[in-house]
Amino acid sequence: MIKPLSKRMIGIMSQGTYLVSWKELEEGDAGEPFEFHSSEQRSIQFSGTFGPDGAICLEGSHDGLSWVTLTDPQGNPISKMGPGIESVTELAVFVRPRVKSGDPSTLLNAHLLVKESL
Repeated sequence: MIKPLSKRMIGIMSQGTYLVSWKELEEGDAGEPFEFHSSEQRSIQFSGTFGPDGAICLEGSHDGLSWVTLTDPQGNPISKMGPGIESVTELAVFVRPRVKSGDPSTLLNAHLLVKESL
């Protein structure tokens, strides 16, 4: 199932910094794709109840059809089986989280912090 995203400006941070959130992602869910316009810094935080089998990744696409797992600055795929925060290396047109595996207890959140290029 595609889960909707919410976007809000971060008032205490500089202009052009905002938080995109996807909440209550379950096994098999993908977040609604978020379209970047320009960005110089990006980080993703995963949280929630992973359960024994829960795994979530961050994917990117330039066409909105073919998706690949994005990487951190060390070249590692951004895929987690527990809570964490990672910087995102690639700049893709579209970005979304996807729950790769889980069980009935899996209920995850993804929060993408974006600082736009001004």
